[in-house]
Amino acid sequence: MNIPEELKYTKDHEWVKIEGDVAIVGITDFAQSELGDIVYVEVDTLDETLDKDEVFGTVEAVKTVSDLFLPLSGEIIEFNEGLEDEPENVNTAPYENGWIIKIKISNPAEVEGLLDAAAYKELIGA
Repeated sequence: MNIPEELKYTKDHEWVKIEGDVAIVGITDFAQSELGDIVYVEVDTLDETLDKDEVFGTVEAVKTVSDLFLPLSGEIIEFNEGLEDEPENVNTAPYENGWIIKIKISNPAEVEGLLDAAAYKELIGA
């Protein structure tokens, strides 16, 4: 199970990479393995400002559809358009080409509420 130490995590199995006032968000290796083969990623909230924990999109796998929850409040400024043609990148490279959105963070204090790698490993029993 790949759980990079430098990232932050949520209890809903999203990972977050902070770069200044921008957060890059995807789903964790654990989440993609639980979902199975990803066939579609939908984000219809581009350019919208949402609150932490609001649904910003969905990931569709062969057997199920799962909501994606915003880990931090802010404006969704970019969607990984590469996922339109290659949604399987979420499975094969969840922390690289499989990122889903970028957020302009509106409340930096919320970052403190995210899990570090050790806490996430404990959450999933890794």
